[in-house]
Amino acid sequence: MDKVKTGKISKTKIMAAAQKIKLLILDVDGVMTDGSIILDNNDNEIKSFHVRDGHGIKMLGKAGVRVAIITGRYSAVVDRRALELGIDDVYQRCYVKTTAYEQLLVKYNLTDVETAYVGDDVVDIALLKRVGLPIVVADGADDAKKYSIMITSNPGGRGAVREVTDLLLKAAGKWEELLIEYDK
Repeated sequence: MDKVKTGKISKTKIMAAAQKIKLLILDVDGVMTDGSIILDNNDNEIKSFHVRDGHGIKMLGKAGVRVAIITGRYSAVVDRRALELGIDDVYQRCYVKTTAYEQLLVKYNLTDVETAYVGDDVVDIALLKRVGLPIVVADGADDAKKYSIMITSNPGGRGAVREVTDLLLKAAGKWEELLIEYDK
């Protein structure tokens, strides 16, 4: 928590919001990745994901917090990564992200306060304004940051998601329990 930039919001308020979270929603490009899109001459799209971000997502799942992806682009590699991480709810080509968000709230019988969203750009503002814990990555757009209560210290694709998962695990009181598993 000490690495997180909180601006005018106190760490206590961020932790209080984090304690209520039952669903973490992630954008992909610029959040789970560094925002680079590499295209080769064979129409393949290549994205780079940070291994510790992925491990954090897996730990969050073990602790009972759901994770979903809502992204505006489509990429087969996102489906593959979601499968590897156990993320069942993947919404791609989502140009109005609030539509997928509403579906998730209904599916899991959740309220805005019980959701967190990590974004990086202006297309994320509508969700940042709705969720109980709005987060923007360190290298996110300034206009998006205006609607966050937490800004990660790491940029997208470089450990930002892990900062969020660690925060949620600590807020839920699950961090120490998970560490014990790794100490066996």
